[in-house]
Amino acid sequence: MANYFFIAGEASGDMHAAALIAQIRQSDPKAQISGLGGDKMASEGCRIYRHIRHMAFMGFAAVISHRRDIRDNFRIAREAMLKEQPDVLVLIDYPSFNLRMASFCKRHLPHTKIYYYIPPKVWAWKRRRIHKIARLCDRVLGIFPFEPAFYAQYGYSCEYVGNPTAEQMVKVQGERLEVRGKSIAILPGSRPSEISNCLPTMLEAAQRFEEYQVTVCAAPNIGDEFYAPYLRNNEKLTRDTYATLLHASVAVVNSGTATLETALLGCPQVAVYHLACPTFVGLIRWAAQPLMFRIKHFTLVNIIENKEVIKECIANDFTVDKVAAELERLLHDETYKKEMLAAYEHLISLLGTQPASVRAAEIITSRP
Repeated sequence: MANYFFIAGEASGDMHAAALIAQIRQSDPKAQISGLGGDKMASEGCRIYRHIRHMAFMGFAAVISHRRDIRDNFRIAREAMLKEQPDVLVLIDYPSFNLRMASFCKRHLPHTKIYYYIPPKVWAWKRRRIHKIARLCDRVLGIFPFEPAFYAQYGYSCEYVGNPTAEQMVKVQGERLEVRGKSIAILPGSRPSEISNCLPTMLEAAQRFEEYQVTVCAAPNIGDEFYAPYLRNNEKLTRDTYATLLHASVAVVNSGTATLETALLGCPQVAVYHLACPTFVGLIRWAAQPLMFRIKHFTLVNIIENKEVIKECIANDFTVDKVAAELERLLHDETYKKEMLAAYEHLISLLGTQPASVRAAEIITSRP
């Protein structure tokens, strides 16, 4: 029997950590599992010391306004780890927090093996983090097929275990439809700040297509009352995102893991992302390109394919007119839509069929 400590700070991390915990229990039924996470981890028998509702902050303003919560999160995590004395620490994404906790673990719990499952996207930016990850973690379990080669460039090891989003989608892909309903799915993100910044523009663009039902997919950690002020034109609110994507004609998706989920469920999409002061940020991004941003695209679908599969309306390009124009093309240009769907099938072949949680659990429970 081993003692495992997990740290996940967001809804997606909670979901993927829960799948991994379930697989660990298959190999180690008496395992003691605790950590920081959400309801899905708790449902798999993980003792939660701090819930993700107190952890999912994004952006400078959000971090400043929640600095007391953030201090509490670190304190609670440190105290819990010292109390639990885990044999294994499993880090799930959430890099700024998790790398600090890995450093704490290395100093105060030297016997603990550290595994990073879903490591930071150092191939996109902040490449210097790769050295810290390699120094602190016993094994890095990547979820994109190009990550092992990227780590090898620096003389480090990373194992591709499969993609957890692809694994999750396998459970619902059997319901994919050849004929879809007349509806537009809106996926505005999982954090209050990004929803507030993105949803109004997304809705205004979708509302131009009056013959289509507009359905907003709510984040699991945000209540219905948060969305109510935005829903004024007979839009629906749902918490069944996957069923909505399976039936939608097209989706408008806030850039992130949701773009990959949408692609794996075969729904044509346009990706959006809000940036504060987009003109200034765009100039900074252009100037800093050699130092920080090492990728041509923002969305996971385009990054994995290494080409523009889905249109990215980012920063200054995130306008009602540009989003609506892309929706018009997706809804009425069959050739364009078929090219996107064919690229989706290629994406699936690149990710492979290996269940990520199964392979990751095998590695973690073996602890060589």
